[in-house]
Amino acid sequence: MNLPFIVSSSVGRKFVMSLSGAFLVLFFTFHAAMNVVAIISADAYNWICAALGANWYAIVGTLVIAGGVVLHIMYGIWLTLQNRRARGKDRYAVSKTPPGVGWSSQNMLVLGFVVLGGLCVHLVHFWSKMQLVELMGAHENALGLSPQDGAGLIAIIFSSWYNVVIYLVWFAALWLHLTHGIWSMFQSSGISNQKWFPRLKTISNAWTTLVVAMFAVVVIVFYIKSLL
Repeated sequence: MNLPFIVSSSVGRKFVMSLSGAFLVLFFTFHAAMNVVAIISADAYNWICAALGANWYAIVGTLVIAGGVVLHIMYGIWLTLQNRRARGKDRYAVSKTPPGVGWSSQNMLVLGFVVLGGLCVHLVHFWSKMQLVELMGAHENALGLSPQDGAGLIAIIFSSWYNVVIYLVWFAALWLHLTHGIWSMFQSSGISNQKWFPRLKTISNAWTTLVVAMFAVVVIVFYIKSLL
């Protein structure tokens, strides 16, 4: 039985990793931009939360995003194991890091698990108290807030310094993971010539920095507000 190209071929598996990664990058970009609205206007942010609550399109979107995350993780582990098998005993040899290969490039799986851990914390803090509450038909979450009061929930979560630290560590891991992942996506797509590759790498780094900075700013601003 012949397996599909995206399963049987290393190139196919890298293509799936790139495609799912690109999808998640777009989601992170949207999510970060949405979060910044909470700083500008709590009412506007809560309106967005209401529009993205337990509506059918939001549920479908959540399932698609979850599928993309699962697919990305599965193929990431698969490719890592494949690369380790290909290297064999050479991976235990002490050698210098090849030129142009950074720490994040060598530790993408570890960074991926840190990002996954942060995502799990985020789901407990927000999704379980917002969309899940609506799906269960409740009008208040465990904190006594409306599931559509996203701004109020952000204020409570980020009034605790340890949550701030957890999220900032998560964002740092996300930045390292994405700065390598985005330009690696371009490389896997065949864009690796000397003219365009450095430009795309610079653009990907700038984009990732902007997205992660938007996430971090929201956390820091709400923590400072809690101290005033």
